[in-house]
Amino acid sequence: MNISAWVWIATLVAVVVVLAIDLLIIGRRPHEPSMKESGSWVAFYIALALAFGGGLWFFAGAGPAAEFYTGWLTEYSLSVDNLFIFMIIMARFAVPRQFQQKVLLIGIVLALVMRGLFIAAGAALISQFSWVFYIFGAFLVYTAITLLKEGETDEDDFKENILIRWAKRALPVSSSFDTGRMTVVTETGKRLFTPLLIVMIAIGTTDLLFALDSIPAIFGITKEPYLVFTANVFALMGLRQLFFLLGGLLERLVYLNYGLAAVLAFIGVKLFLEALHTNNVDFINGGHGVHWAPEIPIWLSLLVIIGTLGIATVASLVKSSRDRRRELADSQV
Repeated sequence: MNISAWVWIATLVAVVVVLAIDLLIIGRRPHEPSMKESGSWVAFYIALALAFGGGLWFFAGAGPAAEFYTGWLTEYSLSVDNLFIFMIIMARFAVPRQFQQKVLLIGIVLALVMRGLFIAAGAALISQFSWVFYIFGAFLVYTAITLLKEGETDEDDFKENILIRWAKRALPVSSSFDTGRMTVVTETGKRLFTPLLIVMIAIGTTDLLFALDSIPAIFGITKEPYLVFTANVFALMGLRQLFFLLGGLLERLVYLNYGLAAVLAFIGVKLFLEALHTNNVDFINGGHGVHWAPEIPIWLSLLVIIGTLGIATVASLVKSSRDRRRELADSQV
């Protein structure tokens, strides 16, 4: 794809406008959104992503549209998994429900900025060094194995990193969230940070770790930076509302980690095969491409990802339903 500068500018302006509107709404009326409100916004963002893919199909053809849909679905699924950790962070720092929207939105802005930097760096590396795909593929397979070992998500998956521990120790932090601002002035005139700053640091550093998984995954589907960026944007834009919409349902997706592990392993193998096919590393086949290495078409990738995530979701809901019935039966004995 040949993306002109004005298309990039228009896309970035549209993202900034949507985020500004979101921030204005939250800033004027901090609240916990209802299921109806959250559902409407999630449906809006999903419809927007589908329409964007349709526009790509019309202007650029079926190939880029399929790559966008596959990348968006992958990033959206990884983002849902990220919500588990966000829930743990909110609970760990006892963030009041009416301020959680603000925390999530700022976290999304941080994620977009960091992922934008990662995408630019990844695109530059790929254009210069095709062997980077070997590293990306190996990293995704390693991440998949790690997910399998971890199994279900629990509170042990979030550990306070060195930056969070430093901030809690070095910064003057109040004991109250007050009105949801970053700072508060005491009766004696001393300015203190509220715990909201510590939560922002936790969300931001966690987003940085998430980007390390998601960016190699999306580059395993498409090498076009514009598609990589827009897939990430649409995956993140409705994340705040999805957090409130799913609520307790997240805890029922007990096999989601296994499904994501399978998806990441599949994309890792796909990357490795592509690297072999276009190989120029001297110690592998004399620096020539390995022609027996198959190229996995994008339609097959899309089917595998949809099928894997669908099976993981259905299996999770069935298991959770059986566990609840078993607990209910035990309580009546």
